[in-house]
Amino acid sequence: MKQLRNTTHPLLAFALISTTFYAHADEDAIRKVFAKSMPSIKIDSVKPSEAKGVYELSVGANILYVSEDGKYMFQGHLIDLEAKKDLTEIKLAGSRKQAIEKLGEDKMIIFKPEKSKYKVSVFTDIDCGYCRKLHSEMDQYMAEGITIQYIFYPRAGKGSDSYNKAVAVWCAEDRNTALTNAKNGKSLEMKTCENPIDEHMQLGVEFEARGTPMIVSEKGDVFPGYVPAKKLVEALSQ
Repeated sequence: MKQLRNTTHPLLAFALISTTFYAHADEDAIRKVFAKSMPSIKIDSVKPSEAKGVYELSVGANILYVSEDGKYMFQGHLIDLEAKKDLTEIKLAGSRKQAIEKLGEDKMIIFKPEKSKYKVSVFTDIDCGYCRKLHSEMDQYMAEGITIQYIFYPRAGKGSDSYNKAVAVWCAEDRNTALTNAKNGKSLEMKTCENPIDEHMQLGVEFEARGTPMIVSEKGDVFPGYVPAKKLVEALSQ
């Protein structure tokens, strides 16, 4: 699994917010705090978390936490030590599931077996070695009944050779064949057209993808890196 050149999420640049003190923060108050201090962040929902005095903010496919006085923001996972549950990951999985459903199958390149038992979305880079390995074993995934939905995530960023290849594949008459050819190192007709590649990349940023391939299950669980077909079935069936 290869690492991205720049994996810093824009939200990670802020670990602390100093704002006007709110003795009894509510949703409106917290929204006002963010509108003033971090106007670029679009908050989808604000609600009390399981931890007393801490509010949970839904921001796209991410979850942030803020103190009830609206003074401090912190990122990380909220763990229920008694139940031994990662409460944040459970909610993140739900957010990922909704985000992929919102993207829609018409904006993905799909390889589907005759009888589909499982469905995964795979963030891929045409030039990534392990992405190519995964694709070269497509027959094995199909044999296990796994539908593969591809989402492009060129590690080198917009305008890179990998990005341009992703656009060319999307604009090809037969996208599935073009993708297979590209992953096999064959030349592409470098077409351009209206495409969802930027939308794909933004989704990868929201999912905090740190490399490719990154596999996301139908439930929103993440399996980073290449996972062989049989091992993937074992994980999906649990």
